[in-house]
Amino acid sequence: MTGIYSTTPEFIFSADNISDYFLLEVNEQAHTVAYVSKKAISAGAMISVACKDIIMKHKTKIGDCAPIQPGVKLEGVEREKVETFTRAAFVNSAQANGYPETLLRAMVTMQIEVYRLKNLETGEYEFFESQRLPKDPNAYDLKGKELIVKNDELLTLTASDAFEYGISRALVDDRAGALDFLSERDGIVFAEQSIVLRTNWSEEMVRWINSPAIMGVLIMLALLGVYIELNSPGVGLPGLVAVICFSIILGSKYLHGLANWVEVAMFGIGVLLLIVEILLIPGFGVVGFLGIVCIVLGVFGMLLKNPPDKVPWPQTEFDMQLITNGLLGLVLGLAGFAVLTWLFAKYLPKIPLLGRLMLVPAALKPAGPMPISMTAPPESKTASPKVGDIGVVSSKLRPTGKAKIGDAMVEVVAEGEFLDIGTEVTIIAIKGNNVVVRKTGNQPEG
Repeated sequence: MTGIYSTTPEFIFSADNISDYFLLEVNEQAHTVAYVSKKAISAGAMISVACKDIIMKHKTKIGDCAPIQPGVKLEGVEREKVETFTRAAFVNSAQANGYPETLLRAMVTMQIEVYRLKNLETGEYEFFESQRLPKDPNAYDLKGKELIVKNDELLTLTASDAFEYGISRALVDDRAGALDFLSERDGIVFAEQSIVLRTNWSEEMVRWINSPAIMGVLIMLALLGVYIELNSPGVGLPGLVAVICFSIILGSKYLHGLANWVEVAMFGIGVLLLIVEILLIPGFGVVGFLGIVCIVLGVFGMLLKNPPDKVPWPQTEFDMQLITNGLLGLVLGLAGFAVLTWLFAKYLPKIPLLGRLMLVPAALKPAGPMPISMTAPPESKTASPKVGDIGVVSSKLRPTGKAKIGDAMVEVVAEGEFLDIGTEVTIIAIKGNNVVVRKTGNQPEG
């Protein structure tokens, strides 16, 4: 252990899963040893005592596993609920691996006062809670009892104390010393070069990407890219940014083990259905609804690790913590998207160059009318389009395109929805050089 010291519920339940894995599976097949090179505090202590042996480097520490919750004060039933769970894990390890059970309990709960007494019959030292002290002076040296931890303290032991009290099997100077101790005690020979597993930069990057803050930023940028792309002509930079962000989100979830091929496929199908609904099918119907449902189910499935053949539903408090973190990132992303969308819609059209990213009706200017983009045959005597004129869409309005007004082809902007070729439209406003149309008969509410 090189420094695991968090005791949030997320770490507690993760450490308990690792402890159970050692106690129920690994310890039956191999001799496990925890080497403490810096500190084994909190979750690190829980994992260490699940091993058959603990070997500590000089000047290291072990203990202090009281549960905490950042920003929340655990009290009463809530604290006891987590402490009972944690104490049970320590007691299981103590009984399985021969560590002093009373001392391990004192690492979790402050209200446990512990004394050390010498057994006069065996000559061994034993540990007792204050309310369970023996009364027979012929069996124990009652006058020589030693207070180990007060009832308002959490037990944290130095390497030398842990060795003296029977928690650490040996004190060494380095990992090579730990191997030498095991080799001499158990009569085994280790390979000259030991294998050491460490996280690499890519694993740390995937963890960083899956944090709520970074995931929220990625979701925000992805949605913003889609929004700008739908409001701009052609396929450009915003769409590329959205694709990159969605790829990073899906890829990181897959690499982190939170997404399997089922969730990735469902998310991809949902995106394809939405594209079909937007580009090929007029209006918004069953295909678009199914697309949204697939995307939501895919995203929800990525919040929790599960096999492809099982429903991603939380079974433990740790699962709930994973879902909470995932939903937090989603909420942050949606909130950021909403704020930036409002700012972009209000201010982006007014910024030179950047205003071309979005197609919106231009603001009404006090100067005289600007020429409207329109074409008509030379013999046509049709006057310039005016509010109330009716025409027919000649190229899909997404939301811009062309409509035939009388004999002229006019560049128009649809309000409120995308319109297909052949749809009858009515001019509802002329703002500058922008002609705004609405589907004929589609009157505003109220």
